[in-house]
Amino acid sequence: MKIDIGDRLREERERLGFTQPAFGAIGGVQKLAQLKYEKGDRFPGADYLAAIARLGADVLYIVTGLHSAEALSEDESELVTLFRKAALPVKASILAGLAAGTNDKQKEKRKQTFHGDVGQIVEGSITNEAEVSFNFGVGKIKE
Repeated sequence: MKIDIGDRLREERERLGFTQPAFGAIGGVQKLAQLKYEKGDRFPGADYLAAIARLGADVLYIVTGLHSAEALSEDESELVTLFRKAALPVKASILAGLAAGTNDKQKEKRKQTFHGDVGQIVEGSITNEAEVSFNFGVGKIKE
């Protein structure tokens, strides 16, 4: 089984815009060690990974190939922190607000057509976010 830690490590280094010597120095190793890590000849230790993580490298991705959910921008991180602290009704309101604010093309294409007699009872309020038309009558007029 081939483990592509070296390839992912190089990808993260390049994404962050560092040379091999500079990235190695941040991780506390020489250029040759960095080169061997990226070639897959050696594997980095936890101290190296911790050092490059502080710089913004996605260590979960380097090790497993799965991107970290923790790689959030400052505002996203603040949003998640506040959301986790919020009461359940507040969370529901936030989710509803975010869902209403998205431009979902699928929602715009929804259409319902009923053939035959249809009745409806509504308790509470209904909010229509798009154009709605109601046609009432008794079917087509026969000639």
